[in-house]
Amino acid sequence: MQRLYNIYGSQGTKLVKRILKVMDLDLAAGMKVGIKPNLVLAKESSSGATTDPNLVAGVIEYLQEQGIEKITIMESAWVGAETEKVFEVCGYRELAAEYGVELYNLETDSTASYSTGEFELELFQKPRTVDYLINMPVLKAHCQTKMTCALKNLKGCIPDSEKRRFHTLGLHRPIAHLNSLLASDLIIVDGIIGDLTFEEGGNPVAMNRVVAGKDAVLVDSFVANLLGFGVEEISYIAYAEKLGLGSTDLKGAEIVNLNRSSEEQDGFSELMTAGAQKIARLAEYIQEQEACSACLGSLIHALQRIKDSYGLPNEAKVYIGQGFQEQEVEGIGSGSCLHQAESCIQGCPPTAKEIVDHLEKVWNL
Repeated sequence: MQRLYNIYGSQGTKLVKRILKVMDLDLAAGMKVGIKPNLVLAKESSSGATTDPNLVAGVIEYLQEQGIEKITIMESAWVGAETEKVFEVCGYRELAAEYGVELYNLETDSTASYSTGEFELELFQKPRTVDYLINMPVLKAHCQTKMTCALKNLKGCIPDSEKRRFHTLGLHRPIAHLNSLLASDLIIVDGIIGDLTFEEGGNPVAMNRVVAGKDAVLVDSFVANLLGFGVEEISYIAYAEKLGLGSTDLKGAEIVNLNRSSEEQDGFSELMTAGAQKIARLAEYIQEQEACSACLGSLIHALQRIKDSYGLPNEAKVYIGQGFQEQEVEGIGSGSCLHQAESCIQGCPPTAKEIVDHLEKVWNL
């Protein structure tokens, strides 16, 4: 049975080391390990666009504790961005220097063409030379593919010309086939702060969680649910499963929760970051008392999905938070704390998909 590991909190280094210590990893001293974060452009992780360097620091510390010395952080930013500037702004040049690991700009790498049977794809060579590839995407939405996570994050391992061509090919099928040529050995998802709408950040949502697993298809299926999507809505996930790259069967997987979301109580303050105007508008539909950020994050994502699909009903309210735990709320409650609400969405926290499904029924959408 495949396992996914889930932990809540905001301290990336501490969280990821706790996850790695309980996972069964096929690591050995002497291995060459590659770390592929999501550094799409020159914005700090607080924007919701890029991988938290503290999370990567935790991975490096764990690897070095296992006697692994050959560690490379590798990335190429999206078309039009300067990867060297991205390294600087996102804190990765400082990170690499502190831990004595290689920071490699894939834009300087050689490329070669490989056949998948359906596509001829050009890949950078450095990612294919490592013994173990750790894929560290951000949990966030995407304006074209609806979401981006483990499978799509490997686009950073192809040159700009190929990134452009992927769009002419429809994105979804080539993304799946790319993963048949370059497999992730371990996926660690940065869900501490993601973005509500765009890959480039600007509408950050604090979900304060880290998710890890070995099956990129399963990880992306789990993340799709967290963002309020069914797996069938994200075509590249289904294509990847058809190629035999993993499973979308979340019911057949074991979800290992290493703590509870209530251990990290942040409320609205961390969600209402500068420039997050869309979140502020969605917050008008929420009645909150002492809510955990992971639960709030799921509700925010769900309301965005409802808004995009149907529009939100006038004067609609959803109650959330531990402050309502012993109250009989007349209305909709999100999360197990609202078990006495007139209509409760169970879960601690419920996924955005579970919230969407419930609201569609209650609001007759």
